[in-house]
Amino acid sequence: MTHSQPKSSASPPTRREFLAQSAALAAMPVAAGLTVPRSVHAAGSDRLRIGLIGCGGRGCGAAASALSVEPAAQLTAVADAFAERTEFARNTLAKRSPEQVAVDDAHCFSGLDAYRRLLASGVVDVALLVEPPHFRPMHVDACIEAGVHVFAEKPMGVDAPGVRRLLAAGEQAKEKKLSFVSGFETRYRPGAREVMRRIHDGAIGEIQAIQCNYNTGFLWHRGRQPDWTEMQYQLRNWYYFTWLSGDHNVEQHCHLMDIAAWIMRDEPPLDAWGVGGRQVRVEPKWGDIFDHHAVVYEYASGARCYGICRQQANCWNDVSLIAYGTKGRLTSSGLNRFTLTGETNYEGESDKEHPESITFREMFAGIRAGTPLNESVQIARSTMLSILGRMATHSGQRIRWDDALASTLDLSPKRYDWDATPPILPDADGVYPVPIPGVTKVL
Repeated sequence: MTHSQPKSSASPPTRREFLAQSAALAAMPVAAGLTVPRSVHAAGSDRLRIGLIGCGGRGCGAAASALSVEPAAQLTAVADAFAERTEFARNTLAKRSPEQVAVDDAHCFSGLDAYRRLLASGVVDVALLVEPPHFRPMHVDACIEAGVHVFAEKPMGVDAPGVRRLLAAGEQAKEKKLSFVSGFETRYRPGAREVMRRIHDGAIGEIQAIQCNYNTGFLWHRGRQPDWTEMQYQLRNWYYFTWLSGDHNVEQHCHLMDIAAWIMRDEPPLDAWGVGGRQVRVEPKWGDIFDHHAVVYEYASGARCYGICRQQANCWNDVSLIAYGTKGRLTSSGLNRFTLTGETNYEGESDKEHPESITFREMFAGIRAGTPLNESVQIARSTMLSILGRMATHSGQRIRWDDALASTLDLSPKRYDWDATPPILPDADGVYPVPIPGVTKVL
């Protein structure tokens, strides 16, 4: 099980090259509404065989959505670092969709190399990647190499080398005609799509500023057992370690940053700066991540985006977005209600179904039609936007997009095994080193 995964050494694209790459991929056909031919996968049958990599609650939710929209889909394999999670997923999904779950014991894979054994099994056409964000670039890479279509939950990585690896995998997916679809589900909401079309047609004029709030309370923690190695403990509590989650402004706030990127026509900013730290969530069990971030992104047009997020108990909570234009503004309550006011007034329609269901419906339509969806550049850009923000808050520096994307700072461990040394270790008192603005280096 001991192995390492080198990241892509491809030269990082500049901001100009990133935009050109985006335009090329944007020209690819969209799957929605396509006529669906039959017998295009699974050795000539009309069956889509799904493998789930990452078997927690979020993974089960994604698999349930995929099965619900595709009667011919079948869950054929599951994989997770922890064996009990594979059993949890298999049992949970079998109770929900008994006719669509066909996972025998031989196709329940566990361990840190479980994803490789799942892909080598030959029983999977589509992989759902719902493991901690650190693993997404290597898992996406392995899926594309194996000729398997990919749905990857957000975010898609935790550092610039991982983002560059995603871009390379996206190009390979395009060549192989494989799907590469993300969990940035707001882009699949019909109401959000119509509002964004109007914004891009000039409904609120030129964008001047965007404010993104993702303020919540504390989340889960799974404690520590005496027989766990340090690697097991950190993977059990992956959210609280930057190398695994990217910090919470990457793991959670990225949803709103993706919407901000969409508003800005997916143009990367010039640079970012910000403030952040730990004021409330300071105990060692919270690893090395911050509990608040506030980032200013500056664009070539002069527009600015303000990304504010906080995970602190007993505070005012808010998940919202406001975009100010020269002719009006967009407001969003949560991620699903979008309203335009000003010279144009428009209320976006409410969700009639979960956007994840729409994601899978369009993904599967593209697979069957031979016109797979490839969102790799959008995926990489929105992920990198959040990573750029974390780099700014952890370091206390103003950081250019091009410099951040070219960063060689790799957060990976030297090897992956239960007795391996994680990238961060506690001191003798069990305290993990926390980034210090003005001291921590990110470039």
